[in-house]
Amino acid sequence: MPAWLPHIDSSILLDSLKSFLLLVTLLITRALIVRWIAKNQALSMEAKRRWVVATRNSILFALLIGLVVIWAHELQALAVSLVALAAALVLATKELILCWSGAALRVGGKVYSVGDRIQIAGHRGVVLDHDIFATKLLEIGPGQASHLYTGRVTIFPNSLLFTNVLIKENPSQEYGLYILEIPLKDEDDWQDAERRLLEAANAECTPFMEEAGRQMKLLEQTNLLDAPSPAPRVTIQLSEPGRIHLVLRFPAPDRGRSRIEQAILRRFLVG
Repeated sequence: MPAWLPHIDSSILLDSLKSFLLLVTLLITRALIVRWIAKNQALSMEAKRRWVVATRNSILFALLIGLVVIWAHELQALAVSLVALAAALVLATKELILCWSGAALRVGGKVYSVGDRIQIAGHRGVVLDHDIFATKLLEIGPGQASHLYTGRVTIFPNSLLFTNVLIKENPSQEYGLYILEIPLKDEDDWQDAERRLLEAANAECTPFMEEAGRQMKLLEQTNLLDAPSPAPRVTIQLSEPGRIHLVLRFPAPDRGRSRIEQAILRRFLVG
């Protein structure tokens, strides 16, 4: 070795070579898996996106574990210094650590995954992607009553999982129960409106009522709770003077909620 080159410990060179080979191997593995997923015609676009995200996060996790194993003996020599450094880093990178912890909470608690519809801290949408730092949503709106995509993408840090309540609108099931509110005036014939609303809901929901009932039974067995009946029902609310609100609860497929709601409204208004 020339005299002008600094002396490098052979163990460091070996560890560097191992790290490089690990990185190349994982990148090739990820490329092959993603190519296979993209060409698999049996998977839907959402399933492909879910598998690509899972593959990327798994490869990243494997890389981190591999680097820790490869450099373990070097890290041991720096352990004492790292303790003091870690204390300073915790103070300086508090938000970053909360994001990592939020990612661990999401994975460990199976809080949500790609394709789920969630609400958190005023953000509402379908999960497009997530990593150890943040989650990406395709926004749904405007407001809480709408089910239409706005075309905007919302990104929130995983640290919000520790400071905000998260609502999962479709808890891992194909069918769900949803609410539609019809405001009326005091002088309106609310009994006739209630009858027409129920008739409209029954007409639109009958084709999948049996399947929705089976899913409610499965939910009951899985969570050990009394699941509600999927049959449409109307309750009456007097939330403000001079107004009567008919609140319809109806079943609908998760991906057809807006279509069913609009069909019920149109049938109710025409009737």
